[in-house]
Amino acid sequence: MTDTLTVYGATWCGDCVRTKRFLDRNGVAYAWIDTDADDTARDYVQRVQDGRMSIPVVALPDGRHLVEPADKELAEALGIAWP
Repeated sequence: MTDTLTVYGATWCGDCVRTKRFLDRNGVAYAWIDTDADDTARDYVQRVQDGRMSIPVVALPDGRHLVEPADKELAEALGIAWP
């Protein structure tokens, strides 16, 4: 585990862009790893999904993984108030 929230995704992915915008808007620090440019990251994403390759994958500091999370799911996982 790490203290850093990590987002695995790709620049062409609309859900990845939305996730990054949500985190930015809420002042959440995160590391971005492009699965198109990093074979190890792509392997990691597939491993945590039993072979599937859905993005974004958000790796939380507590060890949980969120796959293609909605903004509400991210807010709940991070303790951010949701409207």
